[in-house]
Amino acid sequence: MLLGEFKHNVDEKGRLAIPAKFRELFAKGAIVTRGLDHCLFVFSLAEWENLAKKLVALPLAQANSRAFARLMLAGATDVTVDGQGRVLVPDYLREYAGMKKQVVVAGLYNRLEIWDAEKWEEYKAKTESASDEIAEKLGELGI
Repeated sequence: MLLGEFKHNVDEKGRLAIPAKFRELFAKGAIVTRGLDHCLFVFSLAEWENLAKKLVALPLAQANSRAFARLMLAGATDVTVDGQGRVLVPDYLREYAGMKKQVVVAGLYNRLEIWDAEKWEEYKAKTESASDEIAEKLGELGI
């Protein structure tokens, strides 16, 4: 289970330390891809396999299905955790997420999200200010 919020720096080579408490899960590798809201998603190999199977099963004739599959699959790259617990995030993914030096790594149960630190703070403030409205909508869904 991936939970928590951690601040890290991206080095000049584009390497980012995975929080120590998550490294064991990613010891055999991970997949980094474009996420939603201009963050990056990091999946364990097993979680990625589950998601990829669902993505390729989406109806090819529907434009939204094709677009979402392209976003997730074409942008994906496999990474390995080095001896210091870092992964190399490719330039195109760092650009997509607008990552500068400081980032936030957020655990969201089955995936990590990597955010530029400033964008994370903006997103968090916006979401927190709308938390009552969000909770009400989720209540309508039975959550």
